[in-house]
Amino acid sequence: METITYSISNSKRGNPKNYCVKKIFYLLFGCTIFSVTPVHSQKPTSISSILDSIERINPILKMYDAEVRSLDEAAKGAKSWMAPELSSGFFMTPYATRYLKSVNGVPGMGQFSIAAQQVIPNPKRLNADYKYMSSMSSVEKEKKGYALNQLYADAKKNYYEWIVIKKQLLILDDNEKLLNYMIQSAEIRYKNGLEKINAYYKAKAALANVQNMRIMLENEVKQRKYNLNTLLYRDKTIDFDIDTAYTLRDYQTLAFDTTLFIANRSDIKAIEKEMYVNMLKQETERTRLLPEFGVRFENAYGWARQPLQFTAMATVRLPMARWSAKMNKANIVSLKWKNESLIQQKQIVLNESLGVAYRMRTDLVTKNNQIRLYEEKILPALRKNYQTYQLAYEQNTEELFQLFDSWETLNMTQLEYLKQMQELLSMQVELERTLQIK
Repeated sequence: METITYSISNSKRGNPKNYCVKKIFYLLFGCTIFSVTPVHSQKPTSISSILDSIERINPILKMYDAEVRSLDEAAKGAKSWMAPELSSGFFMTPYATRYLKSVNGVPGMGQFSIAAQQVIPNPKRLNADYKYMSSMSSVEKEKKGYALNQLYADAKKNYYEWIVIKKQLLILDDNEKLLNYMIQSAEIRYKNGLEKINAYYKAKAALANVQNMRIMLENEVKQRKYNLNTLLYRDKTIDFDIDTAYTLRDYQTLAFDTTLFIANRSDIKAIEKEMYVNMLKQETERTRLLPEFGVRFENAYGWARQPLQFTAMATVRLPMARWSAKMNKANIVSLKWKNESLIQQKQIVLNESLGVAYRMRTDLVTKNNQIRLYEEKILPALRKNYQTYQLAYEQNTEELFQLFDSWETLNMTQLEYLKQMQELLSMQVELERTLQIK
């Protein structure tokens, strides 16, 4: 931070009552009032680089990526068949062992059987299962987009608050120098019988308030730094600085309609994807009512002069029977009403989002007009008022009380201006969160 040093000497040249006062003024106000150029030892971090880092490394997003990968991997097995069944054992073998032997040319009884069975799934059911399982990850992808939008908004909110705090700290730097000047000037003028002491104590109290506010704001900077480090998923104590440049976007000409939100909002897309998944799930329930076929082959080894025998059979599964189809039909109706619920949920989100967008845009227009009044009329007038009292005080035609009062008015207005600016940036962040704009 740029610093200004000065000394006070009791010179006897010229008017001793005015020389020191003028010297201090020349030293202090040779620089532009309320503009200090900070010097940073590190390159400031831009908001775009923070947002890019969040998208790349935040574990919440990696969690969704893992969930998407899990569902996609599970979908690869959607067309698998049921496992074949093998069986072996004795077939039609009597308990009485005397019948196992051949007697007088009559073959004995009993066989040893080996059988294999395979159910052949309905191709329509396999295709329906595959479409359903392959679409499940699309919901998680949209949920990831919604989570990313929330992270973006949190990061921008902390970033812009930090910017405003830095501007407040710059004002405090200037205020501290000016108050120190007032205090030292009042001491000199009081010794020379040119100043009353009452405003001196007000300046001392104001200086303590500035120092108190600095402590509070420096703590606020730490809080914003911790929050951003948390969003960046790194050591919370890592020190870094930010770029104080920011952009105020104009959303007055943007048309707010359902098409805009459906195209941009990931949470609305997630609802639509979930509805589509439910439709595919309904289709899988319908295909489970289709018949499925199977084959069975059995080879029987007899003994005691029995011939080798086999069994070849075709099987059919009939799930459409009234007593076996109840569950599938109930699931179809349940999914229909679930989609009806999601339709209403989508309408609620659209309605609320439109309301928030219009309200935020109106607030932004109002706040922009207020900011413009501060920048174009209020602050310039108060600065001229302060400069007028400054000049009069320098020429010994005004007292420190009037100079302090004009400074106090300017200072409070500047802080109020920054408060309005922070509210404006917060409104912009909330509108961009609603519109899902990075």
